[in-house]
This record gives sequence, structure tokens and C-alpha cells, in this order.
Amino acid sequence: MPTFTAPDGTKLACHLTGDGAPLICLPGGPMRASAYLGDLGGLSARRRLVLLDPRGTGASGTPADPATYRCDRQVADVEALRAHLGLEALDLLAHSAAGDLALLYAARHPHRVRSLTLVTARGRALGVDFTPEHRREAAALRADEPWYGAAYGSYEAIWSGTATDADFDAAAPFFYGRWDEAARAHDAAAVEQTNEPAAEAYAVPGAFDPRATRTAIGALTAPVLLLAGELDGGPRPRVARDIARLIPRATVAVQPGAGHYPWLDDPAAFTRTVTAFLDGVDGAR
Repeated sequence: MPTFTAPDGTKLACHLTGDGAPLICLPGGPMRASAYLGDLGGLSARRRLVLLDPRGTGASGTPADPATYRCDRQVADVEALRAHLGLEALDLLAHSAAGDLALLYAARHPHRVRSLTLVTARGRALGVDFTPEHRREAAALRADEPWYGAAYGSYEAIWSGTATDADFDAAAPFFYGRWDEAARAHDAAAVEQTNEPAAEAYAVPGAFDPRATRTAIGALTAPVLLLAGELDGGPRPRVARDIARLIPRATVAVQPGAGHYPWLDDPAAFTRTVTAFLDGVDGAR
């Protein structure tokens, strides 16, 4: 397990799995350790995955200053990882809330990004966000599921701000395309893997300057893939397309039947889509 030091002295860790050209993977949550990414549905058979544990999670150290959990202040951690690996430019994959971190990194260091894969990723850094209405739109697609009746009230409580821990547990099926044994195990690990105080600091006021980021991202020449789940509420595929319109050389792929964790819902489809994108990047060089 490689370790390296962030500019503020925090010891950070990453995990390596697979073979091939390195693909740097930023976990979402926000502030969830990278273990939940697994091998990204078998993507490790085609790429050497470099899975970063964000500061304060997993095997990474806790920073002296909790304010450094703020998303924009973690850009320096990604750049430190690049330097540690000795790479001129990164193939970067980000999931969910880490989409904001990857976008901020690309805006600040566009020449250091070789490709960017955004998996069911947020675009708050660009001023694009999902809403409770988007969540309800996605929920309506699941009305025929056997768990829907018991889970919908809890799902609604989350977006109305009245949810209890029990509601978060009950609403979990909405985040997966298939609520099977693998999804249950994946969800059960979330609390232990997540640094909740750090998550609360991730997107506090000041973390994002959408106008400046939209301007800066215009300098990005790297190809970008936004992979959305057909059943995901955050973001909906049409919101992913809104994000893509703000990024040069961005394309959108929608994985049928997928929720927020598409590599679990259909590993073969996920790896096929991401591999085709990355192979295209390789072929264009």
C-alpha cells in the first residue's frame, strides 16, 4: 500500500490493484474510503487501479486542520498523488461527490489530465446540481419493485430533511439498480467507511466558485466521459448531459438498469463502456 505526504503534512494512502496503465480513482461519499469501489466491476483486468483513500478515511491519516476536508482544498492531495506516482498526466476516474474534486483538479491543472471519467458524478463545482424533484423522478421508475412501498416514505424523508438513520437504511434500495445480496453488503459497509464529520465539511460555503470553474474548465483539452445510471436520481441522465455541455470534449453514456453504483449493477456493461472510452484515448495519442 503506497503512502505519500500531502503539502500540509498529512500522510495519505492509496491501494493498487490490477494490471495495465494506471487509472487514478477518487471515491465519493463524500469522504468515503476507497474500499467500496472494489475492483470497479473487473476494470482492474484492463487497468492498474490506484484507489485513493481521502484524508481522514481508510488508511490515510487525519489532518491537523479539519478545514482541509473542504473539497477545493483536497485538490492539492490529488496533485501530490500525481507527483508521487511520477506521472506527467493522469487518467482520472471519479465517482459521485468526487466528481466535484476531479472537476476542480481539472480546472486548476488542465495540462495534468489525460482523460477524465465521471461516474454518476456531481457537477456542483460547475453550478449544476440535482434536486429533490430529480430524486422523485428517479424513484417513480422503481414503483414496481417489491420493496418500493416500504422504502418510499424513508426516501422522501431524506430529501425533506427529516430522515433518521433508520430512514437512510430503509431507502438504500433506491441507490442500486438491483437490490440483491451484493448491494445489501455494499450498503452495509457505508457507515464504517465514511468519515461523517469530514463529509459535512466537504461542500461548505466557499468550496465552490462555479463561474470561475466553468471558465477554467474551458482550457481542458482532455476527453471526458460522463457515465450516468438510467435509474439514478443524483444525477439523472439529463442532468449529466447538462454537466457535459459545460466541458469541452465531453460525451455521455447512460447505462441501462443502473443506479448510483453501475459497476455493481452490471459489471460487464460498466467495464465495457469505460474500457472503450480509455482505449479510444490511448488510440488518439
